[in-house]
Amino acid sequence: MRPNRLRWLPAEITTERCAVVIALAILLVGCTPGASEREPITLVFKHAKILGPADPVPDLLREFEKRHVGVRVKAESLSWNSDDQHQFFVINLEGRGAAFDVMMLDVVWVAEFARAGWLLDLRPWVPPAELTPHFPSTVEPATWNGGVWALPWLMNVGVLYYRTDLLARNALAPPRTWEELVAQIVRIRAAEADPRLDGVVWQGRQYEGLTVNALEAMWANGARVLADDGRPLPDPERTADALAFLRRLITSGASPSWVTAADEELSRRHFGDGRAIFLRNWPYAMDLFRQPGSLVRGKVAIAPLPGRAGVADGVGSSGGAHLGVDRRTRHPELAAALVRFLAGAAAQKTMSERGALNPTRMALYHDPDVVRAHPDFPVVYELMLRARPRPVTPYYLMLSTTLQPEFSAALVGVKSPHDAVAHARRQLAYLLEGLQ
Repeated sequence: MRPNRLRWLPAEITTERCAVVIALAILLVGCTPGASEREPITLVFKHAKILGPADPVPDLLREFEKRHVGVRVKAESLSWNSDDQHQFFVINLEGRGAAFDVMMLDVVWVAEFARAGWLLDLRPWVPPAELTPHFPSTVEPATWNGGVWALPWLMNVGVLYYRTDLLARNALAPPRTWEELVAQIVRIRAAEADPRLDGVVWQGRQYEGLTVNALEAMWANGARVLADDGRPLPDPERTADALAFLRRLITSGASPSWVTAADEELSRRHFGDGRAIFLRNWPYAMDLFRQPGSLVRGKVAIAPLPGRAGVADGVGSSGGAHLGVDRRTRHPELAAALVRFLAGAAAQKTMSERGALNPTRMALYHDPDVVRAHPDFPVVYELMLRARPRPVTPYYLMLSTTLQPEFSAALVGVKSPHDAVAHARRQLAYLLEGLQ
């Protein structure tokens, strides 16, 4: 057994050496930086560029930093184009390491990203009661398969804009059915005698906007995209009839032929130039129609999307953005805290007032300050309450990209609506079977 060498040294030397060791230990402890002197923790927040009169995100992030000393949030904006954002996230989330902590997600991506294992389940930090203040149609996609994969942040719903002056001059109320809308177009155009005045403009270009417009036409006709058991397009006759109706809007002249190439902004600008009676779009357009210099300022109102006579009421598709956390974040508790802060009532109110964005919290649609900035919010609230989410499935992107070319072919007359639906059903059945 090796002897302890200290026992063989004189007592005064041992004591002296111990004193030196203790002094050195104290010195080293004193040189260790305290919590306030350490390098700050940095959270990276990836989000789409915020459109509107001002971007409130930087001030909100500074407020979060004040509440969490030693934490810095770095915001990095992405293109507003949804396809570009999706590609960026997929490439980075499939790679190694966490390049960001918090991300702004299109509502239809949440289930896809959760199934892929890219999102952190927020249940340890988010009690069920925290979801209650949000519109139900925003909570459903956030809580796919029992987890809480994101928190609702911004919301959209499909709405019908109409020219109040044109309807008033012809003693008409906003149409409740598409058949009534078409009849009003005929009556107003005959009375106005303006060959440049179009009837109803909407989004028919082959992209996600076409899927949304087709879904709203299908819902108004009692059709579904997925059955409860997962079968695609389980109501083929009703789906084909919905596509045939959209095609008739074009062939009858109720809609201009160029709607098959239109997106939100092209159709919005045309209506904003005073060139159409009706417009299907999102609530963001109203702020632009109210701007000084707008040709339709004071002449526009919002109504629910029409239904089909004797079939179903109209319902708008919900859209918007959620906030999720990268599962590989090194700071899960702080990242979850940032998501909860940005999705909170105070932050959403700021976003609504300064960013002209629609909150997901229902109470804000009756908040006096918010309503002062957006007088149409009480009407939008009712439409948000009735909004229907697009199919909540991890395969939504595949579903939408499969439907788009078939629906587009029906709208431009390349295929009959029945053939387009039959081809889409076969493709989706084959693809979904392979994913089971």
